[in-house]
Amino acid sequence: MAPPYLHLKDIRLSFGGTPLLEGAELAIAPGERICLVGRNGSGKSTLLKIAAGLIEADSGERFMHPKASVRYLAQEANFGDAKTVRDYVVSGLGPADDPHVADAMLFDLGLTGEEDPKQLSGGEARRAALAYVLAPEPDVLLLDEPTNHLDLPAIEWLETKLGSLKSAILMISHDRRFLENLSRLTVWLDRGTTRVLHSGFAKFEAWRDEILESAELERHKLDRKIERENSWMHGGVTGRRKRNVRRVRELAAMRAKRRDERKVQGNVVLAASTASMSGRLVIEADRISKQFGETPIVTDFSTRILRRDRIGIVGPNGSGKTTLTKMLTGGLAPDTGTVRLGSNLEMLIVDQNRDQLKPEWTVSDALTGGRSDQVIINGQARHVTGYMQDFLFAAEQRNTPVHVLSGGERGRLMLARALSRPSNFLVLDEPTNDLDIETLDLLQELLADYPGTVILVSHDRDFLDRVVTSTIAPEGNGVWTEYAGGYTDMLAQRRGDDLSKSAPAKSPTARAAAAAAGRQQVSAQKRKMSFKDQHALETLPATISALTKEIAALDRRLADAKLYASDPKAFAAATARLASAQAERASAEERWLDLEILREEIGA
Repeated sequence: MAPPYLHLKDIRLSFGGTPLLEGAELAIAPGERICLVGRNGSGKSTLLKIAAGLIEADSGERFMHPKASVRYLAQEANFGDAKTVRDYVVSGLGPADDPHVADAMLFDLGLTGEEDPKQLSGGEARRAALAYVLAPEPDVLLLDEPTNHLDLPAIEWLETKLGSLKSAILMISHDRRFLENLSRLTVWLDRGTTRVLHSGFAKFEAWRDEILESAELERHKLDRKIERENSWMHGGVTGRRKRNVRRVRELAAMRAKRRDERKVQGNVVLAASTASMSGRLVIEADRISKQFGETPIVTDFSTRILRRDRIGIVGPNGSGKTTLTKMLTGGLAPDTGTVRLGSNLEMLIVDQNRDQLKPEWTVSDALTGGRSDQVIINGQARHVTGYMQDFLFAAEQRNTPVHVLSGGERGRLMLARALSRPSNFLVLDEPTNDLDIETLDLLQELLADYPGTVILVSHDRDFLDRVVTSTIAPEGNGVWTEYAGGYTDMLAQRRGDDLSKSAPAKSPTARAAAAAAGRQQVSAQKRKMSFKDQHALETLPATISALTKEIAALDRRLADAKLYASDPKAFAAATARLASAQAERASAEERWLDLEILREEIGA
């Protein structure tokens, strides 16, 4: 067997006295395909950064082959001072690499290279970052959530590309299908240590469950043994002390082992508050159409959605999924055709952008509205702390501001907030973002048992296959078709045609207009741009640029492994400000895009 390109041995790391990694190990051999899995907060991204050399462990060994090239894909791209996307990608090439490789990679990813990194959407930024790490074809690829912000055609392209590379790959992802298709070895990071399964992700869950059951049995045996030894201690140990000092010490050791044992993190407890039953007919759409300018988004589409249907809506970014969803749920009027909503509907919308969570709220405020310490679930009052713990929040996080939560924590908080409200019709827009695999399992079970109706917009193929009863997909030129079954069933009925062929051919301006269409509740032609809007349009680019520079500076500061040890308060303040600045930039970018679209439409 060839020696590994990269080897981590006995890696230990603590934050604020709390151990995160306790003897983790990892070896990456040439051509290996490894998936690193574990619960949110288990330290996967931290271990990946240690592998990349960005964080120094408290102790342990890191070996990197001196001639091996490594590229690391972070969850958030840092474009530095690059003027264009091409400049950024070329900067990642090796001395012997041809710059034309960067151009070819950008073309494959749907970018020209002339884009300003400061003006990229989340999906465009992800594709630029992928071009940066893939173009040089390094010996080792370290990928942290590579499918984040990508649509289905881009995810399927990425799978094909990675499968064709000679590079060794270590990847973190919550996309089951992606991991099943690519991985050949699975590393499970659990309670600070790593376990290795010499097989791909497809066999991981059964293997993990066996280990957890065995650990629970051993814990039960240890508890019984401690109980027996306690009985012996109380039965006259003083008289036999000289002969049984060893037994006393063993009991103390067992108690210490039980006390120090890191238990498996519990599962989220998902339960939806349900309203009274809706009418049998939920939505009837008859020949509805919508277009923006000369671009058709939805053309002559009809459907009937009945109670307990689970409808999936899929398609490339910019194909009109949000527009179609808004039309079906009454949030946007069609240009032609009619939409009739059924009786007694209690609709609940879970937005992918987490817009319903205000950054200044605490976790408790988000769940209770700041009015009390009680949450009403199916008519029963529960203390907010207990309800928080159902979603894996610690009691001390009750007053934690939303803006310092991780992406996974915000996703769980959004679900907790939404599911506490009575509903009989759920509209879920990318609900799987940032959720770990165990939580996705529970969300799937909740949707299976939910007595109402579900519309699910998602890029997660496995989740769609497990949940939906029919799938609505675009065919191009505004034509949408409803197929029986999940995503895989849809592909079979399309005879294997993937969704990339249905992506609308339109300019970046038109694509942005279509994506933002669902947010336009009033016809832009009937509005005038106010002085406040004009001022915001002029000043927001400078604000976005300043925030981008601040985020880059904070990233560089937090990359300093010595910062936490030397100044924990400064580390915490920088971490909090980074999350806040990222939220501010996202809000500013969305606001600028809305205003720019409005300006162009009014000008037209």
